[in-house]
Amino acid sequence: METAFQIALIVFSFLLALLVLMHKGKGGGLSDMFGGGMQSSVGGSSVAERNLDRITVVVGIVWAAIVVALGLLMKS
Repeated sequence: METAFQIALIVFSFLLALLVLMHKGKGGGLSDMFGGGMQSSVGGSSVAERNLDRITVVVGIVWAAIVVALGLLMKS
């Protein structure tokens, strides 16, 4: 059981990192230092960006649940 949670944690960690990297930069951070802030956003977020946000939040919640479950499993 512990091995399954560890494998799931690795998979969800990579998936979460990939999803975060897929987000468009909003500006105001390190991306502005390297010219990333030169673009202006004319419209609001598109449907694809909102869906990406939702998927990222769900994967983050599942990742956190796996971390807690693995911690509880290793404690006992």
